[in-house]
Amino acid sequence: MHMMRVINAPQENIMDMLTRRIAPHTRKWIEANPISAIGFVQTSVPDLFYYADLAGKTANVYTVELFGSCPQTTTTLAVLGETSAVRMAMAAIEAAAQPAAF
Repeated sequence: MHMMRVINAPQENIMDMLTRRIAPHTRKWIEANPISAIGFVQTSVPDLFYYADLAGKTANVYTVELFGSCPQTTTTLAVLGETSAVRMAMAAIEAAAQPAAF
């Protein structure tokens, strides 16, 4: 089961919390690029890589794993970018998370 959330127009304190949980090179990307929305997906480690790849292929977003999650079982993916791109990427992730109908 995945927990998904989207924050539109994140406030400065939210960006501060986010930057404390990411790698330094990602902090530089955030400073250089406009972020009008953040999508979060709490998921398994294999799904993290799958969803990050899917998001990047679906929309012009930047994805990053957040530090501070339990790495053995659950982790959190952040999808960063413009609102429409983040929404498009999150919709693709949500669709991929549904069981396939064969």
